Amino acid sequence: MTRLWIMLLLAGMSMLTVPALSSAGTPKIGDSYGGGIVCYVDSTGQHGLIAAKSDVTGHSAGKAEGYSTWYEAVEVANTFVEGYCDWVLPNKEQLNQLYLHRSAVGGFADTIYWSSTEGDSNNAWGQNFVSGDQLIGRKSNGSHVRAVRTF
Repeated sequence: MTRLWIMLLLAGMSMLTVPALSSAGTPKIGDSYGGGIVCYVDSTGQHGLIAAKSDVTGHSAGKAEGYSTWYEAVEVANTFVEGYCDWVLPNKEQLNQLYLHRSAVGGFADTIYWSSTEGDSNNAWGQNFVSGDQLIGRKSNGSHVRAVRTF
């Protein structure tokens, strides 16, 4: 009998918890969420993109501080930040969302950022955070890195 009451109590609590969770506000662009800043939310409001709060620090050999080759960018974007280990280099479309919402996210340099999208074996796409132009460049060039993760 006691076991039945416990099961009923737990079932009732779960019924109260699910609606409470689903009615909680969905993240909006510019909100702190999931270890970073929301920079994109899909039409369902349930999924989106989170940008790290700052650029990845460090640099590739022979490059100025904050500048990494594409090869290094792919590796260093996958860091452990704010308790999350699933950060990646954004693809071309995700990088454009970062650019479009750069003021809401903040902390971007006036330079080119790498995307994970390759043009071919020697080139990859980046985006100029001054003009918004997406361009293809040599993977050995140095550009900035901002990691993202999905929710």
